Amino acid sequence: MSEPPSLRRSLNLPLLVLYGLGTTVGAGIYALLGEVANRSGMYAPVSFAVAAGMAAATAFSFAELSSRFPRSAGEAVYVREGLGTRVLPIAVGVLVVLSGSVSSATIANGFVGYLGELVEVPREVAILGLLLALGGIAAWGIRASVVTAAVVTLLEVAGLLAVLWVCRDGFSTLPERWVELVPGFELGAWQGIFAASFLAFYAFLGFEDMVNVAEEVRDAPRTLPVAIIATLLLTTVLYMGIATAAVLSLPPQDLARSAAPLATLWQRATGGSGALIGSIGVLAMLNGALIQLIMASRVLYGLADQGELPRSLARIHPRTRTPVIATAAVTVVVCALAIGFRLAFLAGITSLLTLMVFALVNLSLWRVKLRDPDPGAGVRTYPIWVPVTGFVVSAGFLAIEASRQLFGG
Repeated sequence: MSEPPSLRRSLNLPLLVLYGLGTTVGAGIYALLGEVANRSGMYAPVSFAVAAGMAAATAFSFAELSSRFPRSAGEAVYVREGLGTRVLPIAVGVLVVLSGSVSSATIANGFVGYLGELVEVPREVAILGLLLALGGIAAWGIRASVVTAAVVTLLEVAGLLAVLWVCRDGFSTLPERWVELVPGFELGAWQGIFAASFLAFYAFLGFEDMVNVAEEVRDAPRTLPVAIIATLLLTTVLYMGIATAAVLSLPPQDLARSAAPLATLWQRATGGSGALIGSIGVLAMLNGALIQLIMASRVLYGLADQGELPRSLARIHPRTRTPVIATAAVTVVVCALAIGFRLAFLAGITSLLTLMVFALVNLSLWRVKLRDPDPGAGVRTYPIWVPVTGFVVSAGFLAIEASRQLFGG
């Protein structure tokens, strides 16, 4: 009897980093920059630096856990290994699937909003057409999916680099103006910085999705941690560069008034249209939706393969070597969410689900490290204060976000 088909290990380090950048660098930086500048003014680069520090603790936790347990449905595996229960890992896996599905639905709604500015298409038709096309790409093959995402990611990064280039005159004033970017000890300034950091933090989310393609990565215990940390470092450099260029080139209040701040920067710097950067922003949304579909389908596959969900969801197509039933199931759920709910509601739910998962993953690594501090050669480990810090940050954000959702604050 022949062995059933398995997932194909076709992702190397460069492709995995591009996958990570594709799910992290995207609509967040293209849309959030104006609001960050509105809250922190000239200190927007500092806010992104603080947000990077907040993201780093959880990113390092994911890096170590992905090296210890390189499996699909990573978060569910981590919680099972760390907290030792059967029900909670299933709940976490379902949370991750819901988070990815809701995130895709959120992005689909945002895309349709942009599309409506260019051409009149019924909302439901546009959403179904977009998501069915992305589901087809995700089912075709992991390499084809990630290569497609990588190409769009390169366009996204190229757009950011192009903005940095056209704003180079602003950087030439840095030697005289750097003092404007460095906050003093005034309480009001730091209140604005931390308020903006709470928002900028979400622009760094996405590294966690990388662990759910672990079974399609070559030498996953070594490759995944490097890819996660490389993704965080690259996004930090890009975001801080963009934030610095923005506040040196335009007054923060002008950035805050713009619905498309990077396009506005381009217009002011070149005197031409910002349509090119706006178009890249739309592609960023498509890319984010595709990667979330891939991630959620792999979590379903992983849970089914481990016997936690119906085995049919673990079925691998012999030709594409992808979990086609899981991919189809996720696509249907995303379509229903995108058509049934609006952007603001979906975005709020995504935030809550992600923070719940982050808190549990950090807690799980803390327990794993207490039980097994030295897992042996080939596993990357970090100090025990890393997951403790990650848990405190994630739980704090969760409390703030839940309060905001409940009381509208």
